Amino acid sequence: MTNLDRVAREIKDVGLYDLILQDVQRIVGSEHPTLQQIRRVLDTHPEILKDYKQTNVEYNLSNLHLREIPLEGLDAECREMANAFNEKLAVLRVIEKYTLDFAHSSTLVIIFSVEFFVLFSVQYFIVLLNLKDYQWYIYGAFALSIVAAWWYAKREQRKYARENARFERLYDEALAILEKMEERGCVKREDLWIMESDEHV
Repeated sequence: MTNLDRVAREIKDVGLYDLILQDVQRIVGSEHPTLQQIRRVLDTHPEILKDYKQTNVEYNLSNLHLREIPLEGLDAECREMANAFNEKLAVLRVIEKYTLDFAHSSTLVIIFSVEFFVLFSVQYFIVLLNLKDYQWYIYGAFALSIVAAWWYAKREQRKYARENARFERLYDEALAILEKMEERGCVKREDLWIMESDEHV
């Protein structure tokens, strides 16, 4: 459900993907690769598409380049399949953020930031407020916060793994519905592509 023509154009023209463009330039051996060359690189180097998708998720942009199927003019069976597809697509958009590798997620950054703040606070209480008599209690509280942060990080990591597996399952189901609708003549995929992001300036 990712349009490779759009991917190639965005890699070529959108500054957000400049690092990916540099990889493409290195592979192609040209400072100004054409859209066709970028498409060939996408076909032969899956890591480039993976980097594109990772960048999008990091910046809260969707890799799902299909819009919902309009229900007008569809017969009952096609409408039922379109509803099922649209529902799955809506869920996929919500849980797409969990396709990001947990080690690169903002959740982990927030956990580390909170722990850094707690460590700073510990030093503040002990040194600046002259609470040396209570330093072991304060260090104990800090140790407990580390345990709590570790537990929370592990819980979130399991959630990322669970939601990522759910994303993959729903993605396959939605794609199967779309293919069935195309075979039946209910819809053409070309009519559903979103060819540019409103988020890119």
